[in-house]
Amino acid sequence: MRRLPVELGQIEAIARYPIKSMRGEPLESAALGWHGIAGDRRLALRRLAERGEFPWLTASKLPELILFTPESDGVALPAHVRTPEGERLDVFGEALAADIARRCGSPVEMMQLKHGIFDDGTISIITSETARGVCHLAGQTADVRRFRANIVVRSARAVVFEEDAWLGGVITFGDGADAPAVTVTVRDERCVMVNYDPDGGPHAPEMMKAVVRANGNHAGVYATVTRIGRLAVGQTVTLHR
Repeated sequence: MRRLPVELGQIEAIARYPIKSMRGEPLESAALGWHGIAGDRRLALRRLAERGEFPWLTASKLPELILFTPESDGVALPAHVRTPEGERLDVFGEALAADIARRCGSPVEMMQLKHGIFDDGTISIITSETARGVCHLAGQTADVRRFRANIVVRSARAVVFEEDAWLGGVITFGDGADAPAVTVTVRDERCVMVNYDPDGGPHAPEMMKAVVRANGNHAGVYATVTRIGRLAVGQTVTLHR
């Protein structure tokens, strides 16, 4: 039997991450396409000496990568990157590649991926309550940026880890029959990225340990786009079964 739709809350924040593992870009609105949010994770640094299945350089290999800031200037893809020291370098320039290669001890090359480079889904969603709950358990200041989600939901229920109950459902954003929609496919299994302070503070291994203890190392969900459209902060978030 088909269940009635459930209003989950509202979109509290939207973010995209133009270059994998670098700083995110907060957005008031965004185009949701078949391959996620326009401009999200479309660029990544390839380790030229790596011959395995995952050649990309991430913050798990170079934590200070999260302190590099892509500068998109309102367009989908950034033209420049601001280094932690404040230097502004061309995204595809030799200077940026050389700077990062010096830090990680291995040559790298910036690559553009037509459909992006993702982990388990093109859209990641978490509630602000889950983010706060994990940070509280870990004894850290609440900061949803640690979870690098595309969409943060301000939940009407305010229950930590409520996203687990969304699996298999369809989530719409906004009103109307043509509202953008995603299908929730899998829980978000966390990695060491949650341990890294987005502002460069001390690493906090307590973060990942808290997620493991509290919810089997899952916080938030991944989803696949099933209807394209426009996302905006403040839109109603509704679950359909």
